[in-house]
Amino acid sequence: MLRSRIRLTAALAVAALVLAACGGSDDSSGGSSSAASPSEIKVFAAASLTAAFTKLGEDYSAANGGTKVTFNFAGSQALATQIQQAAPADVFASADITNMDKVKDLVNTPQNFASNLLAIVVEKGNPKDVKGLEDLANPDLKVVLAAEEVPAGKYAKQVLDDAGVSVTPVSQEDNVKAVVTKVSLGEADAGIVYVTDVSAGGDTIEGVDIPEEQNVVATYPIATVKTSKAPDKAQSFMDLVLSAEGQQVLKEYGFLPPPTT
Repeated sequence: MLRSRIRLTAALAVAALVLAACGGSDDSSGGSSSAASPSEIKVFAAASLTAAFTKLGEDYSAANGGTKVTFNFAGSQALATQIQQAAPADVFASADITNMDKVKDLVNTPQNFASNLLAIVVEKGNPKDVKGLEDLANPDLKVVLAAEEVPAGKYAKQVLDDAGVSVTPVSQEDNVKAVVTKVSLGEADAGIVYVTDVSAGGDTIEGVDIPEEQNVVATYPIATVKTSKAPDKAQSFMDLVLSAEGQQVLKEYGFLPPPTT
């Protein structure tokens, strides 16, 4: 009888050790899996910011333990609508103040972080010999613009109206990058985009300057979204954009400092 009890006790002790080991293994595995999954923030940004913000996202991730920055690049008007419809976003960077104002109750205090100018985009070599805004009125010229609700389209209309130039575009695009694409593919002869889009557009296009007296300054504001589930990380990304380091990156991609007034 005594031997049976000793064997039973030993068996129970072994079973307890096995269970404890399994439990420890599960806890360790769970902790390791969690640690291996970096956190993430979602940045909604104007299409014209694609190249510059992609670089800033890489810099942010490198300095923040691999925190992933997922971008949604589109026309500012589309991004504002998505935020109004409760799309998950942590940061919003717009190409104009108008679309930031549309979501003013859904974001924290915006700050202007950059500005931009417009240029005429044409095919490499400028085969249609476009010299200025007046040439865009040529009915034989296929001109593409961003739609008027898109900041780049609104600014284009402003400079054309101020110059007294009437243009009938062959298409109106949802964002400024689509205008560049149409011209680069030869589907249009010319378009109006930001200076930064010409710089980022590759070797199939080139730009024609719009004189300062005919141009318009586009102001870019940025804000964190109130419903962000990572408000501290969202704020730190915004701080990077506003920092000297962030401003240097934006400058390298052709952006100008924000207006001082």
